[in-house]
Amino acid sequence: MKTLLILRHAKSSWKDADLPDHDRPLKKRGQRAATQMGRQLAEKALTPQLILSSTALRAHETAELFAAACGYTGEIVLRPDFYAAAPPAYLAVLRELDDAYLRVMVVGHNPGLESLVKLLTDRAELMPPAALAYVELPIKIWAGLQETVAGRLVDLWVPAKDEK
Repeated sequence: MKTLLILRHAKSSWKDADLPDHDRPLKKRGQRAATQMGRQLAEKALTPQLILSSTALRAHETAELFAAACGYTGEIVLRPDFYAAAPPAYLAVLRELDDAYLRVMVVGHNPGLESLVKLLTDRAELMPPAALAYVELPIKIWAGLQETVAGRLVDLWVPAKDEK
């Protein structure tokens, strides 16, 4: 069995209206939420073996903060094809992974991530900023990941409300 952790980027800043969407950074609230979610995963002993992230600044920052908080020491692999991606883009990358990876995390954007959770688990779930879905996949090899796989949504965590 393989495990897929699906993390939506944390809350981003719209402070600089001249910045291209791809280059928007995290708000302070988003930074706290990414760290909180990383700590939560570490407490559950679910640190990923590999993190794949969109190249968008807000997603990459989320991945970096999350990784530091959960004890991930590997490289964060940046994937330009995850920016504004639909599920087929994620599946194509995952199918190419080394089968030694049992637990992998993808960091990206909505609506693609909500669609990915729905596709893999047949569960429609909202993924607010910094939400993390924990999905078990009934596959032995990543190449076996198909759109019809009957994955199981084990849990979905959202960061605690932060009024700042």
